[in-house]
Amino acid sequence: MGLMAFTLGTCCSTYRPPYMICKATINNNSHALEAAYIRRAAELADKSAGFTSPHPNFGCVIATSSGHVAGEGYLYAQGTKPAELQAIESAGAWSRRATAYVNLEPGDCHGDHTAVSALVQAGISRVVVGMRHPLQHLRGNAVRALRSQGVQVDVLGEDLKSKIIEEARKTCLLVNAPIICRSALRVPFSVLKFAMTLDGKIACSSGHASWISGKKSRSRVFELRGRSDAIIVGGNTVRRDNPRLTARHGGGHMPVRIVMSQTLDLPEEANLWDLSEVSTIVVTQRGARRSFQKLLASKGVEIVEFDILNPREVMEYLHDRGCLSVFWECGGTLSASAISSGVIHKVFAIVAPKIIGGKNAPSPVGELGMVEMTQALDLIDVCYEQVGPDMFVSGFLQPLPDVTPVIPSVDETFAIDPTVTPHESSIIFFYKTWDPYGCFSNFSHHPIQMPDEKGDYATWLSVEHYYQAQKFVGVDDPVAWECVENIKSAKSPEEAARIGRSIQRQQPDLVRSDWDSVKIDVMYRALKCKFSIYPHLNSMLLSTAGSVLVEASPHDLFWGGGRDGEGLNYLGRLLMQLRSEFLGESSCMAI
Repeated sequence: MGLMAFTLGTCCSTYRPPYMICKATINNNSHALEAAYIRRAAELADKSAGFTSPHPNFGCVIATSSGHVAGEGYLYAQGTKPAELQAIESAGAWSRRATAYVNLEPGDCHGDHTAVSALVQAGISRVVVGMRHPLQHLRGNAVRALRSQGVQVDVLGEDLKSKIIEEARKTCLLVNAPIICRSALRVPFSVLKFAMTLDGKIACSSGHASWISGKKSRSRVFELRGRSDAIIVGGNTVRRDNPRLTARHGGGHMPVRIVMSQTLDLPEEANLWDLSEVSTIVVTQRGARRSFQKLLASKGVEIVEFDILNPREVMEYLHDRGCLSVFWECGGTLSASAISSGVIHKVFAIVAPKIIGGKNAPSPVGELGMVEMTQALDLIDVCYEQVGPDMFVSGFLQPLPDVTPVIPSVDETFAIDPTVTPHESSIIFFYKTWDPYGCFSNFSHHPIQMPDEKGDYATWLSVEHYYQAQKFVGVDDPVAWECVENIKSAKSPEEAARIGRSIQRQQPDLVRSDWDSVKIDVMYRALKCKFSIYPHLNSMLLSTAGSVLVEASPHDLFWGGGRDGEGLNYLGRLLMQLRSEFLGESSCMAI
């Protein structure tokens, strides 16, 4: 599904990129042309949605002075080739003195300058930026770096202003709504979806609800699910519908399934306890049904307890877990609670041309405490789309937060008082590649060359690619050999991890027998290669001297630090070990 079905303000119109436009048109309609290229960049940025886990969306269009689109590119997943580099490679020699249009300021990995360097080295003379990066530690960095290299940079809403420019900027905001919400609100971007009849019912009085919407609408829902990190339902939905909550797109990203239940009044057998395709997390009140928790844990279901279970607490937890986008498919009671908590940003309502009536038939949203129509919540940027016989009505419950740089910014404060820095803590956390120190992640886009069993060197697209493949190296089985090749050719670290973990779980006999004893050394050697061949990464690692490095994954208790610091943090330990070794080498060289 393309951007138009996702961004409410633009889904009612169709955009076709101007691949060749005469010079007179450029002179007469410069802002219209600039806006068209930026909208195209935003459209490109959305292309991987549903196929990889949510990440900051980057798209790039390179256009010559004659109006010819010479190259395009988009970021496929975290840890993959930057959109700008793809576009430059596509444009080739046409990049020199051309203009690059990007929907988002370059910077998909903190500490990595590949995109900026590629633009400068290709001879790009001007870069038009749809919006500055919403993350504080990345905001403005690429703009300053490009300008310092003599590249003209124009930012929509700052250097370019008009009604049509503002509309183009809005498409940039919408396509990156998840990362904006994460940055400004510290919660994932949340979408509430429900299907109802024309008379506002989500099921019959008996509870039967299959199916309210048509087949085409249900296919669209699968696509929407794939855009999220997680899908949330309540206990009533599990008991009544026994859903699977899979994306069902034949591979690719599968959002984790989350069940919210205060009392754990859930069935012992349910489709959600089948973890063969995707994992399930149950969030509940602390102390609820300990025996049932043990039963779920024996099936592999993860249990997370909260002192106070409510949507706000769960969203803050998922933010800390690295989620960018969450899809709510719950009943009226939980929907009302989520709306009241202020964590729902967007609504998708599927209205089917059916009437079922029923005084006790449930509605999509429960009690909100409103007694007058003046209290009704009005949707913003409402859009309507017919899908088969059904009507999709979508809109925002609250506007996207402002991402205009706060004055004084961190950089301005530092210029006044050099003792004030954005990272003063003695503990440095890292997790996603777009986080501060994100280049420390084994998912970052830094290819490495490592020797194989014969001593020949091979290139791996990331540390994670190499690590996952080593699980099956040396196993005398053609299926294991095929696993290694599939992991090596995976388009992203995320896909490499998904292949490796899935095979390890489903076919444990293919994993090398000594894996548990060698996996730390495998990761160490890959990290050492990465931080040895990239000088800027080495410098960043050395700059953390005196700080404790913690991989902040709340669910990986081996490589990460865990939710409450209970994790072993082996990734952080290895980086601190490497830092110590590199510092020792530096001292020896100085002597």
